Amino acid sequence: MKSLALVITTLIAAPALAQSMPPTNAPAAGAAAVSTTRTLWTGVTGYITQSAQDMSEADYAFRPTPEVRSFGQLIAHIAGSQMMFCAAALGETPQAEDEIEKTKTTKADLIAALKASNDYCARAYAQSDADAAGMTQLFGQDHSRLHALMQNATHDSEHYGNIVTYMRLRGLVPPSSRR
Repeated sequence: MKSLALVITTLIAAPALAQSMPPTNAPAAGAAAVSTTRTLWTGVTGYITQSAQDMSEADYAFRPTPEVRSFGQLIAHIAGSQMMFCAAALGETPQAEDEIEKTKTTKADLIAALKASNDYCARAYAQSDADAAGMTQLFGQDHSRLHALMQNATHDSEHYGNIVTYMRLRGLVPPSSRR
């Protein structure tokens, strides 16, 4: 009988306890896919931006081997790619993916371009799941706008992995490894 009373008391108290708990970061109804993707993108793009700020101007010319992009070219590539992916996610006409890489070379210009691409992408990641279910063209194929957002987050993550190597080779601790 005491066990039954304990179960009943717990069942009655649970809703009240849940109402008094602080809200979670759960996505709003109808926005779980974009919200989850935005969370991944926000984390990695924060690391990329911090890395771009941490690397010295002189090290923007650094390349681990002659065959790969310099650090500055890598930042430019990320910024240009973000503009392309997020234009597709918004259903807008993208600029050439390599435009930034061909026109920006200084640390200040590259950080500004990266931040501009982050701001542009923030608009794309603010759309609803319903809007993100719409179709767009990406690399000549039909995909959902959500697919473009996911590709952007994946691409950024891939290149953050490159950035980690560049930073370690220059004796720097990447933002994701800091305490």
